[in-house]
Amino acid sequence: MPKQKTHKGLSKRVKVTKNGKVKHKRAGSGHLMGTKNAKRRRRLGNASTMTSAMAKTARIALCK
Repeated sequence: MPKQKTHKGLSKRVKVTKNGKVKHKRAGSGHLMGTKNAKRRRRLGNASTMTSAMAKTARIALCK
């Protein structure tokens, strides 16, 4: 049986923490920042963790 390959696109976008949580960059922070309020812009700057269902799929794709 061949080994499962790491999904390279996902590995560049997320990081698995020591406890197994999956950190990712929030969506919506690329452009058009002038229309978003300061509170929203600050929140978008911070990394977020995936929900449990999405994180499970991500860990399988990352082979971890």
